[in-house]
Amino acid sequence: MQDALHAALLPQGLHDLLPPDAGHEAAIVERALATIAAHGYERVKPPLVEYEAGLLAGVGAADRDRIFRLLDPVTQRTMAVRADLTPQIARIAAVRLRHAPRPLRLAYTGEVLRVVGDQLRPERQFRQVGCELIGSLEPTADAEIIALAVETALTLGIAGLTVDLALPTLVPALLEAHGVTGKARTDIETALDRRDASVLAARGDEIGRTLSALVGLAGPIDAALTKFAALALPPSAEPDRARLFAAVAQLRGRMPAVPLTVDPVERRGFEFQTGLSFTLFARGVRGELGRGGRYRVAASNEPAVGVTLFSDSLLRALPPPARTRRVFVPFGDEAGARLREQGWITVTGLGPVEDARSEAKRLGCTHVWVHGALSEIA
Repeated sequence: MQDALHAALLPQGLHDLLPPDAGHEAAIVERALATIAAHGYERVKPPLVEYEAGLLAGVGAADRDRIFRLLDPVTQRTMAVRADLTPQIARIAAVRLRHAPRPLRLAYTGEVLRVVGDQLRPERQFRQVGCELIGSLEPTADAEIIALAVETALTLGIAGLTVDLALPTLVPALLEAHGVTGKARTDIETALDRRDASVLAARGDEIGRTLSALVGLAGPIDAALTKFAALALPPSAEPDRARLFAAVAQLRGRMPAVPLTVDPVERRGFEFQTGLSFTLFARGVRGELGRGGRYRVAASNEPAVGVTLFSDSLLRALPPPARTRRVFVPFGDEAGARLREQGWITVTGLGPVEDARSEAKRLGCTHVWVHGALSEIA
């Protein structure tokens, strides 16, 4: 018995998904994809494993320390298991669909595997479902992706949603504009990660005052935008501010009831983003439901924006599935096909039993077919 338990032990961060959760997850993913498809996003399916060089190109460079590597015995080239689907979608758009009309709208789902988890997501294997809009720089594209992520969650029945906006390219633009490099830059980034406005303000220079003000304005969108508008920014940082204001104006019309917050100095978790980014949360649910934002498709230098939702977080945000109606059909009875046509799930006996009702209950059925009629199991 101990040997069997040892053989069934799974590595940390990996787990089995059992009934009814496995079926519930599959249904959730398909409903999410149906919502995304209704907005014109077409589904693609990249492979689980690719050559390492291709998987780490462009936006995939952020996954360099997260991927599992293996040697292809046929070509003797290093391959890697994907840690995120977005780099693969970018490759498909730039190479396989390079002649398709833009903007290109693509949807996807699949499992990813990572060497280690992180604080927000300790799981090492999980399913992603998402979409990418490639070939547009318009703020309406940002708003479409964010609103679609919210609509997808609402369609699934998830309540208490909030969207946290971020500008991961703003701080680098400010530091570069003020010529901050070396240890001074490292010290500032450390203070920003700790949200320590006092350390920034204590510098006594313009960059310190600006960054301290940015730390202080994080929070609900209306108050934040009022303060943000009053800040003096160098020309290189203006595009970030302008896109935020334009996207928020669009989102207020698309989803007025969903709270928006902003943290303009948040950068962690948005390593490959090149502009406005966001995270989707639900009240009372551990971790993020999804995240996304702007990036560049390296192979074609096209602007893109997308979102990835995490199926395990979606599962945690929803109530357990209702008990499925299943009917036990005794061995030798031919009613199974007719019952399935009527929408029933049937469990057919593989041999005679003394008490069909007891057998139905043992097998977790809600009903039993006896004497040509359905009978509910108490």
